[in-house]
Amino acid sequence: MTVAVISFSAFAASQVATPGPANMALLATGARFGFGAALPFVAGVALGKQLIIWPIGFGLMSVADSVPWVFDALKWASVTYICWLAWKVANLRLAPDGAEVEQAPGFMAGLAVHPLNPKAWAMIVTGFTTFVEPGTPILQATLTIAICLLACQAVFHPIWTFGGDRIARLVAGRPAERYLMRTLAALTVASVLYVLF
Repeated sequence: MTVAVISFSAFAASQVATPGPANMALLATGARFGFGAALPFVAGVALGKQLIIWPIGFGLMSVADSVPWVFDALKWASVTYICWLAWKVANLRLAPDGAEVEQAPGFMAGLAVHPLNPKAWAMIVTGFTTFVEPGTPILQATLTIAICLLACQAVFHPIWTFGGDRIARLVAGRPAERYLMRTLAALTVASVLYVLF
């Protein structure tokens, strides 16, 4: 009756660090407006994931206790979706968005990013269904998932914002870009398979 914290943290880091809708928004915002101006947006993006974690944790874990097969079905559906996302990441090519916007998006704009991000939903459901043992107290499971994800976001979201544009410009269109994206995708799949098998 526990959460596989180390394995989940590795999975969370691979998910939070890889390109996706949120990281591309952070990269573009940092590139266009600079790190300081983007900080309210970064904070909103990080805290926005909490708006998904807590309802999923309490709702999903309650259902899993009363209908165990739902837990397994959601686990395999989430793993399948994460593997599909990893394939997409492996084939993604970095290209910052050069759209002109007059002022940097703020905290509220950032808060909406993850609730509208299917990758975030799949990541959180996978966390609960794959890394939490059935019977784990709901508060313990939800708090652990929430803290691990927030810690990963506190590390990787500023990196994407501050350095993402430079990394994209350095490797975009070069052979190194393909290897970087394939490595990130492989780490994503490996972290899930490690727990399953």
